[in-house]
Amino acid sequence: MTERLDQQYRIRRARAEEASMLIALALRSKASNGYDEAFLRACEAIYNLHYTPQTIVEGETWVAENADGLLNGFFDLRRSDDGAEVWAMFVDPRLKRSGVGRALWRKLETCAQSIGAERISLAADPFAVPFYSAMGMEVIGTQPIDAIPGLFLPRLTKRLAKTVKAGRVVDQVR
Repeated sequence: MTERLDQQYRIRRARAEEASMLIALALRSKASNGYDEAFLRACEAIYNLHYTPQTIVEGETWVAENADGLLNGFFDLRRSDDGAEVWAMFVDPRLKRSGVGRALWRKLETCAQSIGAERISLAADPFAVPFYSAMGMEVIGTQPIDAIPGLFLPRLTKRLAKTVKAGRVVDQVR
């Protein structure tokens, strides 16, 4: 199943063999925020643990790719106790503010609804908070990151509402 963004991009499920490409894309995106080499190495170690062929096959990992098959962004959504947790969402730094992130977010919300989530939550890179806020997320506090001692990230959430339409319950993002 894919979603057309326009003539240049489509969104589709990630493939197991793309794990290393997703990690490389995440690191390029993270590096564009000016983080130093030591921090990027710590991030790489975390990504290598969490974005494996197995987690991609078992989860809700979706990519945006261009007409040439190049990966331009991705998200990884996982079921959590109170809804769905965004484990990752990255866009190639050359394509920030191009609409790729917004299209991925629309697909992410659809995926969250399809797994029965009532809420979407995430720990965000501080540079990404404006994007997530524009997508309707609210900052509710901070969260320590165990893998990087002393690092606290903004914690955001968005409630997914259920409405009744023509006698049936329909999930709707609020």
